[in-house]
Amino acid sequence: MEQRPLRGRFAPSPSGRMHLGNLFCALMAWLPVRAFGGEMVLRIEDLDPDRSKMEYAHQMEDDLLWFGLDWDEGGSKGGPHGPYYQSQRQELYAECFRRLEEKGLVYPCYCTRSELHDAQAPHREDGSPVYSGRCRSLTPEEQKERAARRSPAFRLEVPDRDVFFTDGYQGEYRENLAQDCGDFIIRRSDGVYAYQLAVVVDDGEMGITQVVRGCDLLDSTPRQLYLYELLGYPAPEFYHIPLLLSPTGRRLSKRDHDKDLGYLRSCHKGPEPILGELGHTAGLLDRQEPVTAKELAQVFREKPPSFPNL
Repeated sequence: MEQRPLRGRFAPSPSGRMHLGNLFCALMAWLPVRAFGGEMVLRIEDLDPDRSKMEYAHQMEDDLLWFGLDWDEGGSKGGPHGPYYQSQRQELYAECFRRLEEKGLVYPCYCTRSELHDAQAPHREDGSPVYSGRCRSLTPEEQKERAARRSPAFRLEVPDRDVFFTDGYQGEYRENLAQDCGDFIIRRSDGVYAYQLAVVVDDGEMGITQVVRGCDLLDSTPRQLYLYELLGYPAPEFYHIPLLLSPTGRRLSKRDHDKDLGYLRSCHKGPEPILGELGHTAGLLDRQEPVTAKELAQVFREKPPSFPNL
């Protein structure tokens, strides 16, 4: 198979000011692209209208450029694969949703949150429910009765088979779609297309060949690989990086303003000390020392990250 040109992406949600963990993800997505002559795409994942604000998207661009993390297309820069804001890509998602409906794989789900988290229902090790398929066999009459009380979400029916892939950082990963996650939502009850569908359509249409993101999304990859298969897109290579944590072991959060880039920028005249800290965290540098993004890209060419400090 002919190898596709390297195209990476950073796809933040404009729901608040980026924190150090977001910057770490952006850096680790940017480094291989710049180290090996690829193309970098900035996509704004503003699917959720209640949480997304354009002012945050503009601030993200300013933060990325301050740290030297440029991009070739996307964001306000535009490019040949636009639009680069998910809120402007609804027609694409709708078309792919219809294609899945035509395959007979989509059905409405009227389950409430309490029903999904019922103690009798199967759950994953992390406590999240595995959908039982309870709405899959509803008759048209039953669907009509439930629709009068509640707007449905729409789920994709999954097969009882394993999906296997090798992650660039986490190694081999396998999941049985039916047993480990169940039929999953591709359009919410409020009409918003779900992340699982949108991200596959976007990466497929934009020709993304390498996805670098946090390891909290590792278990969503089998679902996305199934969607790539159904929609006929070539799947990218996946690299899931460890998450940065607070001193108490908690995940960094925009809501809690952890390691806010506004605060970090106010504490430093330039980005080099912060990039040096992240380079050391990734195992690219033997010690914390000021460094530019371009200098880290040169290191990346010769020394892959090992994340010894995470």
